[in-house]
Amino acid sequence: MALFMVILGSLFVLVVSICTALLRWNELRYSKKGLPPGTMGWPIFGETTEFLKQGPNFMKNQRARYGSFFKSHILGCPTAVSMDPELNRYILMNEAKGFVPGYPQSMLDILGKCNIAAVHGSTHKLMRGTLLALVSPTMIRERLLPKIDEFMRTFLSNWDNKVIDIQEKTKEMAFLSSLKQIATAESTSVAQEFMPEFFKLVLGTLSLPIDLPCTNYRRGLEARKNILRILGQLIEERRDSEDPHKDMLGYLMRKDDSNRHKLSDDEIIDQVITILYSGYETVSTTSMMAVKYLHDHPRVVEELRKEHMAIRERKRPEDPIEWNDLKPMKFTRAVIFETSRLATIVNGVLRKTTEEMVLNGFVVPKGWRIYVYTREINYDPLTYPDPLAFNPWRWMDQRSECQSNFLIFGGGSRQCPGKELGIAEISTFLHYFVTRYRWEEVGGEKLMNFPRVEAPNGLHIRVSSY
Repeated sequence: MALFMVILGSLFVLVVSICTALLRWNELRYSKKGLPPGTMGWPIFGETTEFLKQGPNFMKNQRARYGSFFKSHILGCPTAVSMDPELNRYILMNEAKGFVPGYPQSMLDILGKCNIAAVHGSTHKLMRGTLLALVSPTMIRERLLPKIDEFMRTFLSNWDNKVIDIQEKTKEMAFLSSLKQIATAESTSVAQEFMPEFFKLVLGTLSLPIDLPCTNYRRGLEARKNILRILGQLIEERRDSEDPHKDMLGYLMRKDDSNRHKLSDDEIIDQVITILYSGYETVSTTSMMAVKYLHDHPRVVEELRKEHMAIRERKRPEDPIEWNDLKPMKFTRAVIFETSRLATIVNGVLRKTTEEMVLNGFVVPKGWRIYVYTREINYDPLTYPDPLAFNPWRWMDQRSECQSNFLIFGGGSRQCPGKELGIAEISTFLHYFVTRYRWEEVGGEKLMNFPRVEAPNGLHIRVSSY
């Protein structure tokens, strides 16, 4: 027994010595003079585990130790983290000056090399132009909003006297609504096969790019293959059809516009994945959290319902929500902004350096990522008095959208092109939800706020007719 304890103790000392040596070796690798202060963690893995587990607390602890600009190694790459509002704005507004998109390799592999997040320069300009044309005010008014209204009206039609998981419902809603806008005629037939693959793809985008069985990264790659097959078949069927298909996919496949960049099939598919992915998480999570915050703040529900009832009173029961109905939804827009701010669905954005740079007096080597961490701006008491309170009235002054540190939807040339489309979707969802139903929470499930805002066990509500 004594010999066993000696052997066990020796093994423990050996393991500790090896771990200490690895950590020390990794720190020495990144000890170049002039680099930002900070720690780098383990070789290969870096501090990704701590970052994903601790989230905002990891960032706050590192800032307390090293200041608002520090180095780390997260999501597979050495990274300079900026929590400095002025520097963040500079980086977002100066992409051409040494910065390109720097999203994790897992995201680039799974979303595709033609994804708008992966390209830069003239290619980004072309891809962004294509997306902007798809979600322009004219397109929203004439083609997309009628589809959104028809979908929401049907989707929310049978919730009375039911207990539902609003998290799952808003996930389905965001995906199916986007799919209807992309491929109207085929959306019902492909949804059952497409949806579970898409959910696996989303999970894989925020993972270490380690291709092993049972990892989210491997599942994401496999889901992408299946989605490529589904969309490839859909494109081929469209080419054999004489129907003009006045939806997003039809627009992307058009060859008769001499003023527009002609997309290859790979580019079309990656654009479709981009549209689905970029709108899915923001629309679904904002909708879920709006329901949560509204439940907790009856006065806000009352004000929101009053706004929507006034719209409803001007219409017959069968009349849809139209473009001219969105502008009077000022309080609804305020609820959406306040939900996005307080829930912080987007924590920041990633850039990569194309050359060695000096930022805030520190050297950032070529090829490093810069994590523009904007989360803390949402809770800055100088910008948002009583920042932890859910107060949509703070957004009723439209100048709030124009302030320099308003980065809820990104900034610079990478500001979310589908911002107004997403707001239209959430507004239409809230319209039918608050004018038809009351609700109460069932179970009081726990919410997580990092790396994604989610309820691990669902968020269940009991719905009754209003």
